[in-house]
Amino acid sequence: MESTRAENLPPPPGVINSIKAGFDALSTHISVIIFPLLLDLFLWLGPRLRMDALFDSLKGDLVRIWQAGGIPSTTIQPVIQWYETTLPHTNLFSLICTIPVGISSLFNSHILGLLFPGFSDPFTIRPSMQTPLGSPLVMQVTVWNLFGWTLLLVLTGWIFGGLYFRSVAWLASAAENDKPVRSLRAIAQTVFISVFWTIFCTMIGIPILVMLRLLLQLNPLIAQLATLFLSLISMWVIVPMFFSPHGMFLRKQNFLTSILSSIQLARFTLPTSSMFILTVFLLSVGLNFLWSIPPQDSWMTLVGIFGHAFVSTALLTGSFIYYRDMNAWLQNVIERIRSNISRQA
Repeated sequence: MESTRAENLPPPPGVINSIKAGFDALSTHISVIIFPLLLDLFLWLGPRLRMDALFDSLKGDLVRIWQAGGIPSTTIQPVIQWYETTLPHTNLFSLICTIPVGISSLFNSHILGLLFPGFSDPFTIRPSMQTPLGSPLVMQVTVWNLFGWTLLLVLTGWIFGGLYFRSVAWLASAAENDKPVRSLRAIAQTVFISVFWTIFCTMIGIPILVMLRLLLQLNPLIAQLATLFLSLISMWVIVPMFFSPHGMFLRKQNFLTSILSSIQLARFTLPTSSMFILTVFLLSVGLNFLWSIPPQDSWMTLVGIFGHAFVSTALLTGSFIYYRDMNAWLQNVIERIRSNISRQA
C-alpha cells in the first residue's frame, strides 16, 4: 500500500531543469540584465567612495583604546596593517549590493572585511586603482557623513534590488500571464524584509561570534568542531533566507507570509532545496573567477561584466522558477495525501 502511494506521487522539480528554465526565460527577456549591468559599470568606471583617510585620522585613537583594553601590540599591528592595505581598495558604493534582496555585482569590495579583519571574499574582485578611462575620482567619507552615506547607499540598494527582483519574478510567472507586483509594494516589502533579516542576523550572529572567540581561546579544536557543527545546521537558516523574498514577488505575499512560506518550503524540501542553493552558489563562484580574468584597466572587462550580469540574473530567474514549481509540487502532494486519508476514513 505504501509503495503504491509513493509511486502515485509526482516527482519533485529538478535542480538542473529549474536552472535551465531560468536561462531559457531570460534569453527571451534579456533586457532584465540592465540592473546588474549598470551597477557593475558604475562600480568599475565610476567614482570611488573610500574611508582610508577617515581611518588614518582615527588610527592613533583606536590603537590607544585597544591598548587600554588589554589587547597586545602583537595583535594590534597586523590588524592595522590589514586595514591600511585593504581600505584603499574598498569602495563603499558596494553597499548598494544588499541581501537578501539586492543586485549582484562582480566588484563587491570586501565590505564584510571592514567589520571582521582578515575576512577574505574570493568570490568578487576588488576595484582597481586604474580603469580604461584612467584613474577614477576618489571621494572620502568623514566621521560626520559616514552614517548618512551608509543609509543612503543601503536604501538605494533596497529600492533598486526590489525593482530588480520584481522584474526577474515576472519572468518566472510570464507563462501564467500574471501581472508583476506593484513597484511601490515591491520596494516597501523589500525594506521590511531586509530590516527583519538584518535584525535577526545581528541577534544571532553576534552571540555566535563571541562564543566562537571564547572557544578559540580555550581550545582551538573545540572551536573548529563548533564551527563545523554550525556549518552543518546553517542550511536551516540559509534556505529560508534565500527563498524568503520569493513569495513577495511571485505570489504577492507580505514579507511575514513570504518568510513563513520559505520556512515551510525548507521544512519539507530541505535536501533538494539545499542542493539547489549549493548548485547556484558553485556556478556563480566558478564563473566569477572566469569573469575576473581580464585586467580592470582593459575594455575586455566588459565581457566579464556582461557574462556576470547574464548568468547571475539567469540563476535568480531559475530560483523563482524552482520556488514556483516546488510550491506547486508540495500543494499537489499534500492534496493527494489528504485525499488518501479521507478515503481511508
